Amino acid sequence: MSGSTAPTGRTCVVREPQRAVYDRSVIDAILDEAFVCHVGFTVDSQTFVIPTMFARVGDSIYFHGSAASRMLRNLSDGLSVCITVTLADGLILARSVFNHSMNYRSVVALGVAQLVDAPTEKLEALRAFTEKILPGRWNDARQPNEKELKATSILKLPLTEVSAKVRTGPVEDDLDDYALKVWAGIVPLRLVADAPIRDERCDPSLPVPAYAANFRK
Repeated sequence: MSGSTAPTGRTCVVREPQRAVYDRSVIDAILDEAFVCHVGFTVDSQTFVIPTMFARVGDSIYFHGSAASRMLRNLSDGLSVCITVTLADGLILARSVFNHSMNYRSVVALGVAQLVDAPTEKLEALRAFTEKILPGRWNDARQPNEKELKATSILKLPLTEVSAKVRTGPVEDDLDDYALKVWAGIVPLRLVADAPIRDERCDPSLPVPAYAANFRK
């Protein structure tokens, strides 16, 4: 989606507002790069935050929920959730401890998640999960059968109330601290993949798929 999402009273960035981003292309890019989201919700006055795999499809986020989990109790009216995603891009080493920081990209999405019942939509979500892990994997692996689809619980959150917060750039020290003889700079961070490890029961004649052998992030 292009354009911007107007912030609400709940998604407007208050602290460090100059880092706020409401551009949906930036928000979508962060969501598409991240593998894990954290889902916050409250049950019986107790708040829980659960990490889970997710995928964005168009203007919605899909995420897993176990049939035995607290998330799926009393879903007739949906589940109020707060979903967060964070990508760490660099450690900011300043001359003073107080000004140490991190370059990052984060997204917060709020709303009411609904259980997905339609088999075709479930299949679309599972395909999105699989292709997010590695593009091309969906067509190589066995796809879900009817029994597996029925046993799978997936929730959907429309991206109607969402914002991002981004920190980029160099060290920001107090003016007097620039004279200190202390090393300052950035330690860049990135997610990379090591060489694939073959499953011990995998046919040794099967070559490693190119999307696995060449995967780098």
